[in-house]
Amino acid sequence: MADPPQTDSGIEIKPLYAADDLAGWDPATKLGAPGEPPYTRGVYSSMYTGRLWTMRQYSGFGNAEATNERFKFLLNAGQTGLSCAFDLPTQMGYDSDHPRAEGEVGKVGVAIDSMEDMRLLLADIPLDKVTTSMTINSTAAILLLMYELVAEEHGVAGDQIGGTIQNDLLKEYIARGTYVYPPRPSMRIITDIFGYCAQHVPNWNTISISGYHIREAGSTAVQEIAFTLANAIAYVQAAVDAGLDVDDFAPRLSFFWNGHNNFFEEVAKFRAARRMWHTIMTERFGAQDAKSKMLRFHTQTGGSTLTAQQPQNNVVRVALQALAAVMGGTQSLHTNGFDEALSLPTEDAARMALRTQQIIGYETGVVDTPDPLAGSYFVESLTDEVERLAWEYIERIDDKGGAVAAIEAGFQMDEIESAAYEYTKSIDDDERVIIGVNKFTMDDEPEPAVIPVDPTLEPGQVERLARYKANRDPAAVESALAHVKSTAETSDNLLYSMKDALRADCTLGEISDALRAVFGTYTP
Repeated sequence: MADPPQTDSGIEIKPLYAADDLAGWDPATKLGAPGEPPYTRGVYSSMYTGRLWTMRQYSGFGNAEATNERFKFLLNAGQTGLSCAFDLPTQMGYDSDHPRAEGEVGKVGVAIDSMEDMRLLLADIPLDKVTTSMTINSTAAILLLMYELVAEEHGVAGDQIGGTIQNDLLKEYIARGTYVYPPRPSMRIITDIFGYCAQHVPNWNTISISGYHIREAGSTAVQEIAFTLANAIAYVQAAVDAGLDVDDFAPRLSFFWNGHNNFFEEVAKFRAARRMWHTIMTERFGAQDAKSKMLRFHTQTGGSTLTAQQPQNNVVRVALQALAAVMGGTQSLHTNGFDEALSLPTEDAARMALRTQQIIGYETGVVDTPDPLAGSYFVESLTDEVERLAWEYIERIDDKGGAVAAIEAGFQMDEIESAAYEYTKSIDDDERVIIGVNKFTMDDEPEPAVIPVDPTLEPGQVERLARYKANRDPAAVESALAHVKSTAETSDNLLYSMKDALRADCTLGEISDALRAVFGTYTP
């Protein structure tokens, strides 16, 4: 007899769900109404009936000019928000002329070394009308301050700009690796950002607590929300311990989830995460502001689910993942290009990915009523089970002293590694079907078009940086960097000295080096 089917998290699926599966289940406490506690049905009462989610396609490659062109292309195609990827040197706090940047400049995102690069990146973008999400972590404070300064140059005040910085270092230690400083100094920078933005950039989402990369590293859906919410608990506790009132910063916290192929488990995951966050903020932190208890989130379809084999199949995968995110109540969505297992997306692939969202929003009717799957015997049972298993993980992390202590012990990494192994083995053993990979394969597939790498990009970026450095006041640069170092040695908010350093034309790498000199670097 065949084993019963399971979700990606190993939850067994029964042949049939009926009323008995929800015996004793109270919709008033488990669901509530859309826009009301515990927010299972969504954080807004109207959800998409009044306005669709923000269609925020991720882009960023090469230099600032090329990325600015892609931004404008996507806005002209109907995108409603910007989302920027940065290259690895920028993420790791190195300028493009650093030896460790060689061969990586502009490869997986845009190279931003200086205020000049940020000005070019945002040229002709209406910063008081378009919100921007920046996928940046260790150097998030620097990029945010650059953005704010360019907005000021455009005559747009800090309280008029909106967007998100990822700024989630704990998941970097768990799953991704673009960390610079050890965990505890990184937590200090994050809480400094919370405090600075509450005063100066009040409409900015100060952190996008990210399960996306945890899932990309091989976690299950249950692990994704459990480890992410445990990280969120650590961030909130650190901010409270630093003297911030929870309701002063918690309304600007946001989350970032992955969208995978197991449709109903993904819907259940999003719904369970909202309910859990309401419980955490109410019972653990005593938040009073309703907005502090609302889990608002962005979703990106699963990059790790895309196949290089028969890449056009990815159009279908992305559509179903996006639909699950919408059915689960996302506030913002990025759909991957079908060719992203091969290269950065071409314009055609990026347009098709955006059209996928637009078709879901305008043609399917799934937006006509909030949480249309509410009350389903299967979906509600699955939501409850995902939540139960996620709480078990959070309790285990609490027993280890919280997310930071668990990371230092390697707990989350070990759990993800085990899940990733089991997933890969199930494909290798043909227990899990991946179309085009281990079933319905093709010989002699045609070569798809990919974006070529520009060999002049890196030397051009290095030359521009050299000109920038040659035209500054060396004494002002030295003084500003010394101020960053001295501030790092105190408990004062770092962002003010960092902003002064950018005004003095210090580069991203130089400011990062000043912090390295005080905080050191992290080696697992």
